[in-house]
Amino acid sequence: MAPQSTVPDTALAGLREDLAGEVLVPGDPGYDEARRIHNGMIDRRPAVIAQCATQADVSNAILFGRETGLPVAVRGGGHSVAGVSSVDGGLVVDLRRMHAVVADPEHMTVRVEGGALMSHLDRATQPFHLATTGGRVSTTGVAGFTLGGGSGWMERKFGLACDNLLSVELITAEGRHVVASAEENPELFWALHGGGGNFGVATSLTLRLHELPATSFALMLFPPRSGPDVVRAFRTLLETGPDEVGGGVLYFPAPPEPFVPTHLVGQLVCSALVTYAGPVAGLRHLAGPLSALRPVVDLVQEVPYADLQCMLDDPPGLRNYWSAEYLGSFPDEAVDVFCARGERLPEGTATQHVLFPLGGAVARGPADYPLPWRSDPWAVHPFATWEDPAADGRAIQWVHDVRTDMRPWTSDAVYLNFIGTEGEQRVVAGFGAGNYPRLAAVKAAYDPDNVFRLNHNIVPAAAA
Repeated sequence: MAPQSTVPDTALAGLREDLAGEVLVPGDPGYDEARRIHNGMIDRRPAVIAQCATQADVSNAILFGRETGLPVAVRGGGHSVAGVSSVDGGLVVDLRRMHAVVADPEHMTVRVEGGALMSHLDRATQPFHLATTGGRVSTTGVAGFTLGGGSGWMERKFGLACDNLLSVELITAEGRHVVASAEENPELFWALHGGGGNFGVATSLTLRLHELPATSFALMLFPPRSGPDVVRAFRTLLETGPDEVGGGVLYFPAPPEPFVPTHLVGQLVCSALVTYAGPVAGLRHLAGPLSALRPVVDLVQEVPYADLQCMLDDPPGLRNYWSAEYLGSFPDEAVDVFCARGERLPEGTATQHVLFPLGGAVARGPADYPLPWRSDPWAVHPFATWEDPAADGRAIQWVHDVRTDMRPWTSDAVYLNFIGTEGEQRVVAGFGAGNYPRLAAVKAAYDPDNVFRLNHNIVPAAAA
């Protein structure tokens, strides 16, 4: 049973009066729909859901949570694998009504409200042939993605999402509105480049845009036995190719898509996905060595960037368990270990075994941000999804096995947006041990009581 919190009727009435948005409690129409999050393993029942419509709503909701003693969760996209955007018996500050996106092509910037999804951002900038680094699925929340670092298809060309962050509007634990930028509250601004939701609720972000007149991709499906050759060819392409090239190698069951032969649907395949910030002619040349390996499916085409962002969208409600290992090197032995595990995906699941490249603008980006993984050239991302609760044990164990496999080559740094609840040591490793005391000092300045603790938490530094 979920813990129950009794909220005084007078306090609840006051919140309803204070909010331009809506307040939902158990039993209200729409409550069950509003409390659902992306990961179907997480089934929490908040005492109150504050569906905020304005910055003032966010401030009032936070103050309500503090006055009533409710634990506070913040929901943007609701995509966290750990389910931190909900809380049993607590308050959810739900930003989904705040999803406006305003592109400014003259100044090459975009302002994004705190509840916007990647699809809102990409569709707003697409008409101008402009973009910034976004997640690899369209359903991710922009704010949580960006403030956690922000790794996506175009990162080798444009840098991480947070490298393109120009300013953030934040509501603090005291309900105050603050702006963080390179000129205003610069220490907070530094902390928001990887520190996530530890310091307040981001109600808007302003991001730098880049020209992106064309994007294309190559998707090639191979039998699993070809995996080692595919991965080596992909490795060479990314180590020698231009920054415009990205993508990944994925083992997964072939989906029922029009380009997949009927006999292949549901069968395990090794897929090379090559993304390209440019027209398809340039991509065909670069992807030639992979095509020479004779894939069963060889799909190369130009697509709008916003459509590319939807290619790997996974449906909400599946059971999810993910993790990641960032690699300081990826020699042939590691390739063979990666591929061997890819041939042993948990049966009856939609699990993906993923290899992502970094490098390019990621590696060249600011070294002092609390993102120690940015200098690693490769990442392995075991991404388990399934429907049947009976598969929980073997799916989760498979993810653990992947981590164990890759440990000889790991740097110990990790992108925290890719992992769930894995303990304090992993959190410190994600921020970097050298960065953690500085982050803790910023936390103490803006959230000394650790109101925003349902996250990859930074413990406030003790007062001197």
